[in-house]
Amino acid sequence: MCAAPASLKASKTLLPYSFFTLIDSIRRNNMNNPPLKSGDALEAPMAPVTGKRHNRVDTDKFIERPYLPRASVAPSTEHPDGSVRHTEKYPKYSVLQQHCMYWDSDGDGVIWPLDTFRGFRDLGFNFLFSVLAAMGIHAGLSLPTRLHVSYFPDPFFRIYVSVIHADKHGSDSGIIDNEGRFVPCKFEDMWTKASAASELECCPGIPPTTMSLHELWQFLHANRVAMDPFGWVAGFSEWMTTFLLVQQDGMVDKEDIRRVIDGSLFFEVSQARKTMDGWNKGWGLGGDGFIGGEKLLPFSL
Repeated sequence: MCAAPASLKASKTLLPYSFFTLIDSIRRNNMNNPPLKSGDALEAPMAPVTGKRHNRVDTDKFIERPYLPRASVAPSTEHPDGSVRHTEKYPKYSVLQQHCMYWDSDGDGVIWPLDTFRGFRDLGFNFLFSVLAAMGIHAGLSLPTRLHVSYFPDPFFRIYVSVIHADKHGSDSGIIDNEGRFVPCKFEDMWTKASAASELECCPGIPPTTMSLHELWQFLHANRVAMDPFGWVAGFSEWMTTFLLVQQDGMVDKEDIRRVIDGSLFFEVSQARKTMDGWNKGWGLGGDGFIGGEKLLPFSL
């Protein structure tokens, strides 16, 4: 049995350590266990679901300590620095708050139902969809943030960005934690757990970077927890709306999903719609002149 390093012997040195700091110290001092063998402890025969939903095992090769939630950046294995320009623009905000920056168009920290309606319209959604989305979002998410700033519900159903973490609901992916931070390993696991193929056909060993609507539905179903109808509906609404915005040929791309989570994609879509070509992804519902995947209308609904 190897001796503990001197830095870990004294209790006064050990006590201030966080769990992750301790683990890193142990690894640096070569006290870690041998690496897991292929399949060892990763699947349980009597629990078949553990063999169907695989975690990604090489995330730490691309992202340093991927188990640590990132407060203001949303990295992936393809983009370990996240959305650099977006993060530099909002360095003092959490990833969940950055997700909301597009919707808070005047930057006052408060999102009104009209802000949300206009945001959806600028993303290319039609009038009816935008109205229903604004109503549903503010009816469900206003109160949790309001109770952090007042004892009374808000008659205007506003959402407060400073405490947006209060709107985290159950039956979600876990990519955003309870404090509004981004968890890289959870994001990477999403693609190995939900995609039908465990790796790209062209490049064995590399996880897929796209997901079909059916796979997205399976992903939602896997995230459901018992007795959580609000979380089920919220999760379904969020991911289906995302699919309508970014799908291409029936698939959603990993990078688009990452940028939806940190909010940077919303600004790109809004700007693209101001050009002649518009936004060339999504399943149009008439809002941008698109019906399905084709631009068939010379006007917006």
